[in-house]
Amino acid sequence: MSPRKNRRADSGPRPSGGGSAWSQRTEEGADGDWNVRMVPGSNAAKPYRCPGCDQLIPPGVGHVVAWPADGRGGADDRRHWHRPCWQARERRSPRTLRSRNAPRY
Repeated sequence: MSPRKNRRADSGPRPSGGGSAWSQRTEEGADGDWNVRMVPGSNAAKPYRCPGCDQLIPPGVGHVVAWPADGRGGADDRRHWHRPCWQARERRSPRTLRSRNAPRY
């Protein structure tokens, strides 16, 4: 006789695509409403550039994906952020691009 296989009870709808469940929510901020999805490190397969700090998010590192919640945004409007950069986005001042030797005042 073969051993009994443990099966999980179907507790509700699963996300399409066969992947693991995503933690998604809508956040309100001074810069508008955003759909926010947490990506665990096990599902982060590609490197991305964080718009908050302009540093690389390497594969295997958990991060946040955010896009406008107004319904007009598509896949091109999604941005991948480090979690601390996303949480600090409202405390940051606008980035000013300066030439290499320009004064900072």
